[in-house]
Amino acid sequence: MERKLAVILAGDVAGYSRLVAANEEDALATLSVYSTTIGDLVCEHGGRIFGSSGDSVVAEFHSAVQGVRAAVAIQRALNRRNADLPVDRRMEFRLGLNLGDVVVSGDNLLGDGVNVAARLQEVALPSGICISGALREQIEGKLDFPLVPMGDRTLKNIPRPVPVHKVDWTGEDPVEGGALGGPLRLPDKPSIAVLPFVNMSDDPEQEFFADGLTEDIITALSLYRWFFVIAQNSSFAYKGRAVDVKQIGRDLGVRYLVEGSVRRSGTRVRVTGQLIEAESGVHLWAQRYDREIADIFAIQDELTQNVVGAIEPEILIGESRRALLRTTDNLDAYESHMRGTWLHNAQDTAEHFIESIAWHRRAIELDPEFARAHMMLARSLYARCFHGFSNDVDRDSTELRAEAERAVALDPRDPYSHYAMCLGHFVAHNAPAAVEEAQQAIDLNPNFALAHMGLGWARIFTGHFAAACDPLHMALRLSPHDPLAYLILDRLALSNYHLGNYEEAIHYSERGLSLRRAYFNRVVLLASLGQLQRREEAQRLIPEILANVPADLEHYWKILTPYVDPGHYDHFVDGLRKAGLPSLNSQREHC
Repeated sequence: MERKLAVILAGDVAGYSRLVAANEEDALATLSVYSTTIGDLVCEHGGRIFGSSGDSVVAEFHSAVQGVRAAVAIQRALNRRNADLPVDRRMEFRLGLNLGDVVVSGDNLLGDGVNVAARLQEVALPSGICISGALREQIEGKLDFPLVPMGDRTLKNIPRPVPVHKVDWTGEDPVEGGALGGPLRLPDKPSIAVLPFVNMSDDPEQEFFADGLTEDIITALSLYRWFFVIAQNSSFAYKGRAVDVKQIGRDLGVRYLVEGSVRRSGTRVRVTGQLIEAESGVHLWAQRYDREIADIFAIQDELTQNVVGAIEPEILIGESRRALLRTTDNLDAYESHMRGTWLHNAQDTAEHFIESIAWHRRAIELDPEFARAHMMLARSLYARCFHGFSNDVDRDSTELRAEAERAVALDPRDPYSHYAMCLGHFVAHNAPAAVEEAQQAIDLNPNFALAHMGLGWARIFTGHFAAACDPLHMALRLSPHDPLAYLILDRLALSNYHLGNYEEAIHYSERGLSLRRAYFNRVVLLASLGQLQRREEAQRLIPEILANVPADLEHYWKILTPYVDPGHYDHFVDGLRKAGLPSLNSQREHC
């Protein structure tokens, strides 16, 4: 018999028979989604599933550290997904891990090492993780998750006592900060921000290229699950500013910074990058790349891996990274996409979105299979509607849904495509589907601030008002100085409004309006004032609202309020009525 040493993970669903008896179809549907999530995370951490039956799963890992990391990632992902389900339908897995000798039988593994893992799973509480003493010795000092000794346990059909330890994984803590004020605590994982690369080209027109390269590097780094990566929107708040690296580290709540420059000349490009420890200012790594422009994707990948290797080499070696996002071999299409994205991120005027949409349509003409161009076209169409610039919201909504669907079909592993599809479901008034797309985007990229914002937004419209707050706070932590912070604060205001916390809703609304006085932010504030019978303040706000009515008001209002329960929509409108806001028809006439 062939034998080997392996890390074995065993899991099953607590109370599965009860869930099936209560609602078989729902239980099986949830199990299918959760099993896919587990399978993806096992694969991402370099493991493989070699056994599954009903509600159970058994997987093998070559690394003790990666096995425990996978277990924690699984519990965090399922915990986040359970928040969208009624309490009596939540599906909680118990996980057990063991390091032991196993017998190889084809693709299957057998023997005592597997049996101990299965028995450890039985000891774990729902949503818990238990590991053997043998496994604990291998991860000592290598992970930040607290390990709680549970003593020696006598396990069923195991002839000897087994030392057992519980992994205290807890959920990720989205500490309030940034737009909400207060210091930012360093996360419990390597934290990093990529500052905008400086355009060193003679042509200032190449600014879009430097920004696009920076954004692609941020995206590549953020796909490493065990890094905490600040979103592009907050990193770009420092563009063109000479700020001390120590101060930036404190402002963003990160330990490391990446900065660099880009010089493009003809078909050649020179990219420099350096990694800095923010608190000390020490340079940990630096590199210069002189390549043909066609090698730009290889430069991005090498730079990213060098940064990861300098900070946490074990992650680079041990983690089986997701496949790189599909790009294009057509450099003209890529440049058109970068120009369109640059204009989309400017988001100042209707003209910016018109140009952004045109550039992404050009990119698609040049390469119809370029998923990210379809994704960004969908996002720009949505943004044009959201900011009230569209004169035909129905037309733009139809096109953005089609473009988002195409993006997902072309690259189902791109979290940005799933975020675009989340927006598509909003305009289609399908908030539950929007929740699922946001969840998939976060599963693929836990550092994706926009996806956390989308999840919070979608939970509001499915009626999960309290559960909406965590992802919204996480979005603010991942992007403490985001230009869209006004929108996240508005969603926090709306969730508190529906919880009946009208004073708290006013607090968040006013914080959001201090950043940008958008139409919908004003409306949420007005509804909160109406519920508190603060008519005098409400009356002062109404003229400002009427002076900023979106172009296609009726359809705009529909895409911004896709409530599943009509009663929740009525509750919102009730606040506006009490505040004295005219009906939609009257608002249109005023406009």
